[in-house]
Amino acid sequence: MNYNSRSLVDSLQADVRSLILQVNQLQILPAYLLQAQPAFQQWSPAQILEHLNMYARHYIQAMEEGLHLNQQPAATKFRPGWLGNYFTRLMMPEENGSVKNKMKAPKQAIPASQPDAEMQVAEFLQHQHHLLNLLEIAKGADLASVRIPTTLHKLVRLKLGDTFRFFIAHEQRHFLQLQNALAILEKRMHVEA
Repeated sequence: MNYNSRSLVDSLQADVRSLILQVNQLQILPAYLLQAQPAFQQWSPAQILEHLNMYARHYIQAMEEGLHLNQQPAATKFRPGWLGNYFTRLMMPEENGSVKNKMKAPKQAIPASQPDAEMQVAEFLQHQHHLLNLLEIAKGADLASVRIPTTLHKLVRLKLGDTFRFFIAHEQRHFLQLQNALAILEKRMHVEA
């Protein structure tokens, strides 16, 4: 499947803006709610954000470096690589808003037991605004020629377009988890009140 490069980037920017709107809503919630776990061994909203921030620290920097080194003019079409497409489909939530396959986070991406909620929200927002800027810059780049190292191993590299797709799908996946956690916590607190 080929994508129109410009349409793909525009769509990804819309996805990031949607995430920013959702995070803005978290800023008005009390810290204790964001730090509470919905159930035993389930991540709190703050832990979910810290997990996402861990990945953002790697991928935002790697994509920025890749774009800085880009020497190719923008291509009108983008054809995903098989690995990038696989990772994106693995992360992408279903159309109905569900997640089809649960995954265990790698050890290096497991959040602290009580991360600072306010700090995690602020960092996540900063990453999202940076991501929007990188997507804007990517409109002038060849999404297939720039290769980005993954967190799996520096030799495993994805096309820039696939990295954007996978990275944003990962965030969308965890935002469903975050929304579900908040729904459980708010229901529990309503019952206790």
